[in-house]
Amino acid sequence: MAIRKVLVYPDKRLREKAQPVERIDDSVRRLLDDLAETMYAEPGVGLAAPQLGVSLRVFVIDLKSPEGGELLEFVNPRFLSREGEITWKEGCLSFPGISEEITRHGRVSVEALDRNGKTFTIDGEELLAVAMQHEYDHLDGRLLIDHVSFLKKRMIRREMAKLAVERGATTDAEAG
Repeated sequence: MAIRKVLVYPDKRLREKAQPVERIDDSVRRLLDDLAETMYAEPGVGLAAPQLGVSLRVFVIDLKSPEGGELLEFVNPRFLSREGEITWKEGCLSFPGISEEITRHGRVSVEALDRNGKTFTIDGEELLAVAMQHEYDHLDGRLLIDHVSFLKKRMIRREMAKLAVERGATTDAEAG
């Protein structure tokens, strides 16, 4: 297991659509372990493989993070149903220091594979539903900034540019 660097917006790799996992092997299991360890270290309640620069349809969630204990691992997830509506203040490890009110479905059902290739289904409401939708968005290259108004997008972009300067990074030139 290893703590990896989380990509920060506007890194262009965050916009790529992740590829399905063809075969669950030790490299995928290591990725799941690294995702969990990185998520706990940050701390966050979820992390998707594209946020580590890995273009695979994999994410982890633990609503008890950073204490841990309820780790959920998703390989090749897909929604079976989405209903209702909920607004939740969301943050994202790829947008450090930013949190925004986002409206999503209040109840979802997801089917995925576990680390051993076994299919499972999980139903989620409230925070679990929000977290599953948020992490799933990362698999399709959708980000928190895509769910806010034009004005908020401008404010977030400014904040992220300021953060990049503080970190000594360049923005778009290095992002690809």
